[in-house]
Amino acid sequence: MENKEIARLLYETADLMEVAGDDAFRIRSYRNGAAVIAGYPERVADIVCNPERKVTEIPGIGKGLAFVLGEICLRGSFDRRDEMLKKYPASALELLKIQGLGPKSIALLYEHHGVKSVDDLERVCREHKLRDLPRMGAKLEEKVLRSIEAYRKSAGRFLLSFGRRVADELATEFLALGGMERVEPAGSLRRGRETLGDLDLLVTGPNATAALSHIVSHYKTQEVLGQGENKASVSFGVERLQVDVRALPHESFGAALQYFTGSKEHNVALRTAAIKQGYTLNEYGLFTLEGNRRVAGETEEEIYQRLGYAWIPPELRENSGELEAALDGTLPNLIEARDLHGDLHMHTVATDGKATIREMAEAAAALGYEYIAITDHSKALAMANGLDEQRVVEFAREVRELNRQGLPLRVFSGIECDILRDGSMDLAEDALAELDLVIGSIHSHMTLEPAEMTDRLLRALESPSLRILGHATGRRLLERDSYSFDFERVAREAARRNVFFEINASPERLDLPSHLVRSAKRLGCRFTISTDAHRPAHLNNIRYGITTARRGWLTANDVVNTLPLLNFIDLIKT
Repeated sequence: MENKEIARLLYETADLMEVAGDDAFRIRSYRNGAAVIAGYPERVADIVCNPERKVTEIPGIGKGLAFVLGEICLRGSFDRRDEMLKKYPASALELLKIQGLGPKSIALLYEHHGVKSVDDLERVCREHKLRDLPRMGAKLEEKVLRSIEAYRKSAGRFLLSFGRRVADELATEFLALGGMERVEPAGSLRRGRETLGDLDLLVTGPNATAALSHIVSHYKTQEVLGQGENKASVSFGVERLQVDVRALPHESFGAALQYFTGSKEHNVALRTAAIKQGYTLNEYGLFTLEGNRRVAGETEEEIYQRLGYAWIPPELRENSGELEAALDGTLPNLIEARDLHGDLHMHTVATDGKATIREMAEAAAALGYEYIAITDHSKALAMANGLDEQRVVEFAREVRELNRQGLPLRVFSGIECDILRDGSMDLAEDALAELDLVIGSIHSHMTLEPAEMTDRLLRALESPSLRILGHATGRRLLERDSYSFDFERVAREAARRNVFFEINASPERLDLPSHLVRSAKRLGCRFTISTDAHRPAHLNNIRYGITTARRGWLTANDVVNTLPLLNFIDLIKT
């Protein structure tokens, strides 16, 4: 279990305890412990499971919390959380996800109106009863209703990174059972969709059915939704992700992998093409219409080849031109992780990061990079201790000195500079000119009208120092929609001014979205793929940025941080 997941369990339990009016000291201890765990550089679960380590070595973790952590790592929950969930229905946890409400507000709603679920909350708001309670009013009712609508859109969806962690965990366990040839995820996860509703795992090998027994009896399985000879479906983990495991014969594994990867639209188009050629395609294989003779199915490649197509990378299978390109030989040679030479967006302890410049440099060098850019926040983000003009100049000087002293790779001095409401940059141009690289990002006033937001971005592009437009739509997956603006107009201007669009690899962002990546490429734009890392471990999130770029049909030539160091230096000096 990852630190973020453990911290979430502690935070949620503390919130439920506050709803219940429990002891303030105990509530505070859970929240403090959650904060410590969320920010700890090592994986806390590994420490808990290591008999030679003591989790109480972590500052802020006492014996009581150590016991709780042991329970969490053993069974995914702990006694106090279970007690709270007996007192309040599981739907109470959903209330904590509604923006505008905190535990004390939920307690009031529970006491006065019996609100136990999001449905109850919506009813109370529509009946204008929320405004009758202390410190609440009509504006809050409107905000809560908007938040409920947004929550329902994302309910039952999970981040790509979460699905990947679960898939990797289960694949490792299945392979350890022995007698397994392959364990592969399919569905949205394999196509690299930014969120997924469930997880499909396909297993083949002489002992493949053992995977079904394993998942059904798994200590994290909350409910068995179905179990048959070749398939098991369960609700998995405290998050209750539906996991479907299928045991498949070797000869049809490729057909099943193609079928269950999808998308539905891609499969319909491919099956239609198969019928026109005298075949029928399903999860068991490719068969002749006359005689029902199997002609392919062991691998995906042989299915596509038999139908006259080049094999299509899963990220492209959305019926958006990939079949036509595969037929006429024009599929792009998609970018891969090995193509990247650097990461251009990360933060340090100077603002809201958790590591020093040298620590980030060493972690990046261990991944094989030639260069990175340190891009801490600018002064508008006061809560992140953003840099003002004086600190920017000092920072640029510090980076130059560190490079002279010797670092494991080249470090460029940069900034993630806020784009203010009027489109001006948060820092003076003479200070920005001291830096090697400037990212411009929006972190405030995200509800502007589309025309005003468009003008704001266009003015930002006029800055002579701006080289990268950071997480340009402002979205946070499952939390906040993109702000509205004329994307085509902004993209055309960015291409004209040679300002690059960032593909932010943070799993909570994946911004630009892949459909806009493809649109921007058509308009002549170039891109960076960076992690927005706040600690060394975040550098590994680059995989999700690569996936988003691939879904946007990008090649290595479309991404500037695929350039070797000397070529990249030439680029940013022009």
